[in-house]
Amino acid sequence: MGTTQLETVPEPKYWHLKTVLSEALDQDFAVGEVLPNERELAARFGVARATLRQALEQLELEGRLQRRRGVGTTVAPPRVGVAVGSAGQSWPGESTDGWEVVDADVTDAALPSAAVLKLLGAVAADQPVHTVRRTRVSHGQAVAAELLYVPAASVPGLSAIDAPAGPARARAVLRELQRLALDGQDRSVELGSARADDAKELDRLPGAPVLVVTTRYFTAAGTAAVSVATYRADTCRLTFADSGDVEITHEARVAS
Repeated sequence: MGTTQLETVPEPKYWHLKTVLSEALDQDFAVGEVLPNERELAARFGVARATLRQALEQLELEGRLQRRRGVGTTVAPPRVGVAVGSAGQSWPGESTDGWEVVDADVTDAALPSAAVLKLLGAVAADQPVHTVRRTRVSHGQAVAAELLYVPAASVPGLSAIDAPAGPARARAVLRELQRLALDGQDRSVELGSARADDAKELDRLPGAPVLVVTTRYFTAAGTAAVSVATYRADTCRLTFADSGDVEITHEARVAS
């Protein structure tokens, strides 16, 4: 990679540097190759390390780079689009939803975040909340992690004997949800930063960009469950159907 004069460029330095780096990735680096360290890159391009980090973060967000623990920043392989979820009206846990159960526990209503409790509303007041953790895997890669919050009032038929803890409880909670009549759901999507537990599950660094998809499931009685799903922003994108529904698409990386 050669040096470039950035001082006379009217656009932000980091944005121009991103363009230069992107061209270099296509021409000078192979898939999986580790980039030089930040000090060397900053010196080569005559920019501050803060400017370089902005450019690298943007390239990571666009899926051109990957930061890997114990390895460094590497060139990401090409991607192939694979649908991993949609806004179809169905309960979580149906055979076609593609999520895998990881674990579950039951906690006091005070433990879920204030934002989740607000979405759950009165149904979660002063009662236990079942928290189901699931993961979504595509082409052998974890692309999303989900926390599904289900107040005890939504699954009154759940037996502690049948589902004492862990994956067995998770499957039982999902099974009981299937017994309810789903009246509808709504969904919101926002850009966020990976929490430590989600980052570990998704093989990302804490604070890496993610897409946070929050879904509320309704019955005639009100909100029955809330899902907070964290998708890798470097491999997932949003698409919109003709109906206006949002679909999350995972672009699986394949080696060239």
